[in-house]
Amino acid sequence: MPDRSLRGMSIGAKSMESDEGVDFAPRFQAYYDCPNGHTIILPFATDAEVPPVWECRCGEEALLRDAERPEPKAVKPQRTHWDMLLERRTVAELQELLDERLDLLRAGKLRRGA
Repeated sequence: MPDRSLRGMSIGAKSMESDEGVDFAPRFQAYYDCPNGHTIILPFATDAEVPPVWECRCGEEALLRDAERPEPKAVKPQRTHWDMLLERRTVAELQELLDERLDLLRAGKLRRGA
C-alpha cells in the first residue's frame, strides 16, 4: 500500500518571503528603567516621538533614560449624581419637590416603588 501522506511545510508556520531587498526605516533603541530594577528596550523609528514614560511588565511606570518625569496632568474631581442634580436645581427646589411627592404618597395617590 503506497504511503499517501502529504509532506511539506505546515500551513502558516513559515513564510516564504525573505528580507532581501527590503529597506527598513532607520531605528534606534530607547531604554526605559523601571523602579523595580527592570530595563525595557524598545525600537523606535528615528523620526518617532518617544514617550518619556512606558508601562513595565510589572505594572509600574518605567522612565526613559536621561529623561525627566513629566508633570502629572491635572485631574478633575469625579462628579457625583448629587453634583449633577445641584447643577439643575437648588436645594430649596429639591425640598419643595420632595414635600409634594411625600404629600401625594401619604394621600394614597402614589404607589410605593413607582
